Amino acid sequence: MESHAPVRPAARSWRERRLDRDGARGLRLSLAALAAFLVLLPFTLLAVLVAGAWPPLHDLDAAVTDTMYRYAVAHPTWTRTMNLWTDVFGPGPLRVAALALVVWLWARDARRLAAWVFATMAIGGLLSALLKLLVGRNRPDLLDPVAEAVGYAFPSGHAVNATLAAGVLLVVYLPYTRGRPGARAALWVAALVLAGLTGLSRVALGVHWTSDVVAGWLLGVAVVAATTAAFVVWRAPGATPSGVDEVAARPVR
Repeated sequence: MESHAPVRPAARSWRERRLDRDGARGLRLSLAALAAFLVLLPFTLLAVLVAGAWPPLHDLDAAVTDTMYRYAVAHPTWTRTMNLWTDVFGPGPLRVAALALVVWLWARDARRLAAWVFATMAIGGLLSALLKLLVGRNRPDLLDPVAEAVGYAFPSGHAVNATLAAGVLLVVYLPYTRGRPGARAALWVAALVLAGLTGLSRVALGVHWTSDVVAGWLLGVAVVAATTAAFVVWRAPGATPSGVDEVAARPVR
C-alpha cells in the first residue's frame, strides 16, 4: 500500500498577511471614526438645547442642582470629600500625570503612543476651552455656595479631562491585562470611577449643571475615538500594531 504524507497548507504569502493586517486596521479605523461621529451627535444636540435655553432641560438642571446643593449643605463630610476629589483629579493634576506618562512612553521607544496621549489630552483641553467661550453658559448662582469656580460652565472641563484621562488609561494599560480578566475588569472600573465621580463632584459642589457634565463626558469620548482613528492611519508601513492600533496588543516594554 502506498503511504501518503499529510499535505501541509501552503504558507501564506507576505502580501496576503499584509492585506489581512490592512483590513483589520481599516476596520478599527472605521469603527473608531463611527464612534466619534455617533458620540458627537448627542453632544451637538445638547449644545444646541443649552444655547437655546430649552425650558425642560433648564428645569431638569435646576432641580438636580437644588437637590445636590441641599445634600451638600446638610452633609459637610460629603462636601469635603467631593472638594478633595475634584482638586486631586482636576485638569491640572491630570495633565501633569499625562505628561509624565508621555515621557515614560517616549523613553521606552513607544513614540507613536506617547504622541497619541499628548495629542488626545491637548486637543480635548483646547476644544473644551473653545466651546466654553462659544456657548457662554453661566454657572449655577447659589446663595451660599459650598465651592467656587471661575469661567463659563458648558462643557465641564473637569468632566472632559477626566474622560480623556480614563481613555488614555484604558488604551495604554489594557494590553497589560491580556489573559487576566480580573485585572481588566479592575482597570475598566478605575477608568469609569475616574470619569464618573469627577463629573459627579462638579454637580455635587454646585459649580456645574448636570448637562455640563454629560456634555463633558460625551466630548471626552468623542475626542478619544477621533484621535484613535487618526493615529490608526498614521502608521509606518509594516509597523507592528501598538496600543493605539489595537487595545489588546502587546504591552510596551
